[in-house]
Amino acid sequence: MPSSISAAFGRLTHALREFTVGQRTIAIIGVAVLVVGAIGLGAWFTRPQYSPLFSGLSGSDASAIVDQLNTDGVSYQLTDGGATILVPDGSVNAERLKAAASGLPSLGAGGGYTLLDSMGVTASDFQQTVTYKRAIEGELAKTIESIDGVRTASVQLALPQDSVFVSQKANPTASVFIETQGGKTLTTDQVQAITHLTAAAITNLTPDNVSVVSADGTVLSAVGSGTTGGADQKASTYEDKVRAAVQKMLDQVVGVGNATVVVAADMSLQSAQRVEETFSTPTDAPVLNEQSSNQTFTGTGGAATGVLGADSIAVPTGTSGDGSYSSDSSTKSNAINKVTQTTDIPAGEIRRQTVSVAVNSDVVTGMDSATLSGMVAAAAGIDATRGDVVSVELVSFTKADVSQATAALDEARAQEQQGNITQMVTAAVPFVGVALILVILLSGIRLSRKRRQGTNDAKDIGEMVQARDAVEQADPRVLPAGLGDTVAFPAPAAPAPHVPAGFGEAEYTANQVEVGIDRMRMDIDRLAAASPERTAEYLRSLMDDRSLA
Repeated sequence: MPSSISAAFGRLTHALREFTVGQRTIAIIGVAVLVVGAIGLGAWFTRPQYSPLFSGLSGSDASAIVDQLNTDGVSYQLTDGGATILVPDGSVNAERLKAAASGLPSLGAGGGYTLLDSMGVTASDFQQTVTYKRAIEGELAKTIESIDGVRTASVQLALPQDSVFVSQKANPTASVFIETQGGKTLTTDQVQAITHLTAAAITNLTPDNVSVVSADGTVLSAVGSGTTGGADQKASTYEDKVRAAVQKMLDQVVGVGNATVVVAADMSLQSAQRVEETFSTPTDAPVLNEQSSNQTFTGTGGAATGVLGADSIAVPTGTSGDGSYSSDSSTKSNAINKVTQTTDIPAGEIRRQTVSVAVNSDVVTGMDSATLSGMVAAAAGIDATRGDVVSVELVSFTKADVSQATAALDEARAQEQQGNITQMVTAAVPFVGVALILVILLSGIRLSRKRRQGTNDAKDIGEMVQARDAVEQADPRVLPAGLGDTVAFPAPAAPAPHVPAGFGEAEYTANQVEVGIDRMRMDIDRLAAASPERTAEYLRSLMDDRSLA
């Protein structure tokens, strides 16, 4: 091991030895929390991402696929009541291939076109017709089940038989049963997609003849209407659409909460068909056919005989003379334009609509009712020839609703901020814990280093005192090596070769002790002046040692 690493480990071990029992306990707990947090974060970041393997499974198919996953040792998750199986992203393709090789998921009761594979050559015409209808129903059901939100689907077809003895052929119809996932509600676009998908798969089947029913018994599309919902629902949908368009425009003009819009639409509940024929003469119309005839007669006539009328009436005698006759006739047929137009009028046609708008007069500046009426009419698609009416009034709004709305918005904003703060705190807790542990460790190491430095300072002061005593006992004029820079001892006077006159031996010894104590005090004062931090640390360590003792 390199010397630098060994030295680092040595310093760390020495620092840990200097910890007290409480510091060691806190350090151990901090290291444990740090390790557990690191393991948790690693598990969180390295956890696999799951993707759907199959959805909309029956109970038997889900059980068979789960058994296969357990055999392969692949982790999985069940959602949507067991109808959807999630597996790690890296195992999706492999498990789908294995499931397909095992015939999973099964085709269910419909069977699809695979029903035709098991049909023998001896099947009757009736069996072939019924099997073909079942195959189409199964294929349509599987296709509808692939729509988002649809768990299961069942399709029933009513296909009329072809016959040469029927002058008018009945149109085919279809009924679709839908069960959604998790109680979801299919949108209008999804229902229309189902009706058009079913109608396009069957010859002569129209979307008007497709009925869609949900699992809770709600009729989503009725035969004859061709669209979802009744006239009331259509009117409500139309009113919401127009109201949203007008409200959005007014919010941009007068501000949010300063305008309210009400739309009422009158829809037709009857469907009809109208046929119109128009004729017109084209310019320079060509002659389709032409016929002409000419008759002439020339001759003489004889005398008339017989009695004409009553006997009392005089009858002229016959005369003779020349006579002639001529007749010309011509017939022409010219081409004309003929236009036949057939219009289907479905139920739900807008016959008339009214739009009522109230605007807060306190915030409207530079605009009047006429200007706002024109804007509302353009946004709502008002047709004056149809009898549509727009009413715009400038009124003063009550402040209660505004204050309540403001309070609700403030509360929602506060909840959103609280949620953001909670998320931030939750995400920052591991990092704060790690930072706190590091601070505790660094504080312990720093405290241990200070205590060790104080001990060294105490040793230095003790060595200085011992050295000074040795100097005093030997020769006050001699200083130990290294102490000259720290403590400047005053140069003592030359020792007296004998006891001064007037002093006894005991008095001379006491005088020497007092001189030594004064000199020690002077040395400590000079040390405190030269290095106050080290002196204070030494005194603090002495107080800690006495408190522990």
